[in-house]
Amino acid sequence: MDEATLVLYVILYVLLPLWGLASMLDWWCHKKTSIESTSGLHEANIHCLMGFQIAIPLVLSLVFEVNVLVLLLCLAALIAHEFIAHYDVHYTTDKREISIWEVHAHNYLSTLPFFLFLMIIVRKWEVFIDLVTLEWSGGFGLEWRKEPLGATGNYAAIYIFTMSFLVVLPYFQEWWRCWSYQRSHNQEVVE
Repeated sequence: MDEATLVLYVILYVLLPLWGLASMLDWWCHKKTSIESTSGLHEANIHCLMGFQIAIPLVLSLVFEVNVLVLLLCLAALIAHEFIAHYDVHYTTDKREISIWEVHAHNYLSTLPFFLFLMIIVRKWEVFIDLVTLEWSGGFGLEWRKEPLGATGNYAAIYIFTMSFLVVLPYFQEWWRCWSYQRSHNQEVVE
């Protein structure tokens, strides 16, 4: 097995599943601290925003060839995610308990995108050089991935489906819980 394939397998079978596990642990911590009655819908909205900030470059990297555009979007999302993550913790700290488990989940959720970005750079070094030397001509189109991912070649579809079920659905349920709680709480106050 060559180094490029080994790096790809570390991305696919170690880092991406770890990100999913950390996301599920984070969601479980939110549920255990009754996010809907503490930090509420505002924090749930922040989580949705951070999910989009990670999902967009993740899906782009799995489905399309990594070029200057995809690398720039990954970098922009990484930076934006860090700012929003810091705001999330700042906002939430006084409103609900952030357990040691949630702190550990946040550590992974903060560092894994950075490590994924670095691993993509290692695999696509020539694209990174084009990015930093501003040789961007021809690097702004979206082209379907040529290289099949994973042992079966269907990794992208399987991963996106699995994470939709194990991560996106629980976070949507969290948002719905918070929205419903706020709605019922506001109706009680008005009546």
